[in-house]
Amino acid sequence: MSSEKNTTISNGVMLNAYPDSIGTNLSDTIKMLQKEDFKDVFSLFYVLPTFFNSDLDRGFSVIDYNLNKDLVSKEDLKALEKLNIMLKFDIVLNHLSVNSPQFKDLLEKGEASKYKDFFINWNTFWKENGTKNENGIVIPKEEFLSKLFMRKSGLPILKVPFPDGSEKPYWNTFYQEIKYKKISQKDITEAIPQLSEKAELVCHKINSAILKNENLSSLHFEDFNKYKQEVLLLIYRKATYLGQMDVNAKSELVWDFYEETLAKVKSFGCKILRLDAFAYLHKEIGQSNFFNKPGTWQYLDRINQIAKKNDLILLPEIHAEYGLNLHDEVAQEGYQIYDFFLPGLMIHTLETANSNALLTWAKEIINKGYKTVNMLGCHDGIPVLDLKGKEVDGKYNKGLLEDAEIETIMNTVLERGGRVKNLFDASGNKISYYQVNATFFSALGENEQKLVLARAIQMFMPGIPQVWYLDIFAGKNNYAAADSGTSGGHKEINRTTLSNKDIEIGLKKEVVLNQLKIMRLRNTSKAFLGKVVIDDSKVNELDITWTNKNEFAHLKANLNTLSFSINFSENNITKKMTF
Repeated sequence: MSSEKNTTISNGVMLNAYPDSIGTNLSDTIKMLQKEDFKDVFSLFYVLPTFFNSDLDRGFSVIDYNLNKDLVSKEDLKALEKLNIMLKFDIVLNHLSVNSPQFKDLLEKGEASKYKDFFINWNTFWKENGTKNENGIVIPKEEFLSKLFMRKSGLPILKVPFPDGSEKPYWNTFYQEIKYKKISQKDITEAIPQLSEKAELVCHKINSAILKNENLSSLHFEDFNKYKQEVLLLIYRKATYLGQMDVNAKSELVWDFYEETLAKVKSFGCKILRLDAFAYLHKEIGQSNFFNKPGTWQYLDRINQIAKKNDLILLPEIHAEYGLNLHDEVAQEGYQIYDFFLPGLMIHTLETANSNALLTWAKEIINKGYKTVNMLGCHDGIPVLDLKGKEVDGKYNKGLLEDAEIETIMNTVLERGGRVKNLFDASGNKISYYQVNATFFSALGENEQKLVLARAIQMFMPGIPQVWYLDIFAGKNNYAAADSGTSGGHKEINRTTLSNKDIEIGLKKEVVLNQLKIMRLRNTSKAFLGKVVIDDSKVNELDITWTNKNEFAHLKANLNTLSFSINFSENNITKKMTF
């Protein structure tokens, strides 16, 4: 199962943004990168999946993996190549959009579709292991249902209307969005002639419920209630559906699709491929639907064989408690891993002026030889679940922080305007917090010195440092976007689009220029290709040195005052930056 090491990938700094995070499309981001202030700052660029054609969850509901021509052009890819910037993309292994060609074919042709087994019919999957309820949904037996890991309240399904008037539930782990359209009296009289005389009354009742966002299936139509199911079918047929439909990896057509997709992203210049939601892909009755074994390992090995053919390095995305040790298992198989622990540890370190937890994790990376990609802010939230301990086989494995310390991080970020995302059981009950949504600058209390120090610490941590575009410009929480009410709206708090003028204004600010200076050092100094030594003698200080032959870079920070300095070599001359 081991992956082969590829030494051609840069160890430099990675930008992270949507194609339209700056200006209106990817070309505006490229113009920013071509500015003198950004010279030699980045070696890699993680472009989020609105790069492809998508329709929900800001790109993570992929329609197809062709270029989104509204945002990206082939000229953009040539320009990035000229800047010597390597690309990282996503493949969303677990699901595709309802608007994907495969699902649309299924909707159109039903059982006759080539893709009838490409997605997972919930009722078919659980047919022999559950009981159908009054809504026609199979409820799995309790011993199976209790093992399911839910990303939203309720069962992970989307009921989809087929042209023959039937509705079928399909597995839908993540987001869905259903928009009901108002119906007219004409709709009623044509579909259900028996209600012609009551059409006005029925329309008023239904349209009022749609306006108030009420549960339509609970409506009662008094003396004409016997037509309720026909009325509901009419409503469902007129509705528009968006959803991330889980694919059935037991179908060879899915693997043909993966083969085609990996070849396609390689042709776009991809070097690193992030496996989004891959741990949900393997589904087996009687097991958890998150990283069950050995099925998940078998799928990961199979996708890695395809990646090797296309000279791609895989980066599996896993959010799980530290105490579960999944990060270690994946790393021991030779894969790069995400350092989802750093954001929470950074906040804890700067808020408590205590570096113990952070350095414990840094030493684990060094001692175990993990190949990591780390970040502070990102397109998603600030992970907190990841820091927790976990009981495994009757033994409790400690987390990187105690639960009380994690709660303090959460409360601090929430008091500063953040939003929270939770996990649920099958009954819709909250079982755990998951992540907090905020810009990293706002999470730090909008303290510029804290942000610059956080960036310096990130640059001196082992691994490839990934930098969210908004953090460079000290972006603040966008409450209007977070309150927009769309699916995943809480995430929009940290996704503000910056205009070209915002960039010009930002490049006059010290908090921006200081980050760029530190990032440029990290991206260009050969010291960071060598070894790192950590002096942990004082908990309220950070003392980290990278050396490579005659090159060195040394960070020394006082966590009480937030002041810090960086000594480094450049052309055999020792230089110093003080902040």
